[in-house]
Amino acid sequence: MAKLNVNPTRMELTTLKERLEVATRGHKLLKDKQDELMRQFINMIRLNKKLREQVEKELGSSFNDFLVASAIMSPEFLEESVVFPKESVSVDIKKRNIMSVNVPVMNFKRKLEDDPGSIYPYGFSQTSSELDDAISDLYSIMPKLLELAEIEKSCQLMADEIEKTRRRVNALEYRTIPELEETIKFIRMKLDESERSTITRLMKVKDMLEKAESKKNEVI
Repeated sequence: MAKLNVNPTRMELTTLKERLEVATRGHKLLKDKQDELMRQFINMIRLNKKLREQVEKELGSSFNDFLVASAIMSPEFLEESVVFPKESVSVDIKKRNIMSVNVPVMNFKRKLEDDPGSIYPYGFSQTSSELDDAISDLYSIMPKLLELAEIEKSCQLMADEIEKTRRRVNALEYRTIPELEETIKFIRMKLDESERSTITRLMKVKDMLEKAESKKNEVI
C-alpha cells in the first residue's frame, strides 16, 4: 500500500491523525448522501416511467382524433384553423434543492388563463368535433409533458451528482484513507524504533557511567 512522503515526526503524526479523522467523517457523510440520492433517484425513475406511459397513451388518443379531423377537413382549412393561436404560453422555471442538487421546477404561464375557449384558435361552425377533442386533449396533456420534462431533467442531474459522489467516496475509501492509515502506521513504527534506539543508548550510557564509577571506587 502506498504511503505519503512525509517526515516521521510526532507533529506530522498528529496532523495525519486529524486528516484521517476528517477523511473518515467525510467518507461517512458522502456515503449517506450517495445512499439518499440513490433512493430519491429510484423513486423519480419509477415516477418517470409511470408518467411517460400515461402521457404516451393520452398522446396516442389525441393523435387519433387529429387524424380523423384531417380526414374530414381539407388540409388548407385545417392549417388555417390552427396557424394563428389566440394566446401565448410561457414557461416559468424555478429551482429546488435535493441533496445539494438544483433541480428545475417548471410551470406554464397563460395570459388568458381565465378564458377556457382561448385554446381554440378558430370558430366552431366550420370545424369538426374531432379537432376540438384533439386540441382539448393536447391542452390537458401539456402540463404532464412539462412535468415529464422536469422529472427527466432532474433524473439526469441527480445521476450526474450520484456519479460524482461515487467517485469521491471511492477516492476516500480506496486511496486517501488507506494512504493515511499506512503513513500513520509507518510513522509510528519509525517513532517506536527511534524510541527503542534512544532507550538502548541511554542504557549503554548508564552502563558506562556505572562501570566508570566502579573503577573510580576501586582506585580509591
